[in-house]
Amino acid sequence: MKDETIRRIRQFTEDRDWDQFHTPANLAKSISIEANELLECFQWSDTDYDLKHVGEELADVLVYCRNLLDKLDLDEDEIVNRKMDQNEAKYPVEKSKGSAAKYDRL
Repeated sequence: MKDETIRRIRQFTEDRDWDQFHTPANLAKSISIEANELLECFQWSDTDYDLKHVGEELADVLVYCRNLLDKLDLDEDEIVNRKMDQNEAKYPVEKSKGSAAKYDRL
């Protein structure tokens, strides 16, 4: 996410004095709620969806994720790369390419 976007999200929260409500638990709940609203966009069709609405719901998820990163003082690149290291170890290309099987079934 661009620095200017991150600053805008932080300013939005600060201007409204909402940080007081942004406990890690509340933010995690909000991420889940918004992710379910994103899923609702695809409820009755995998192909017939409103891309604008999908983008709005995905943006809500990303904003809450950014807020949780800030609240927990986590760096998104660091945690994503750490998780990718784990995923690459669990899903080696030679065993997982073209397969949707979980790592313990490869």
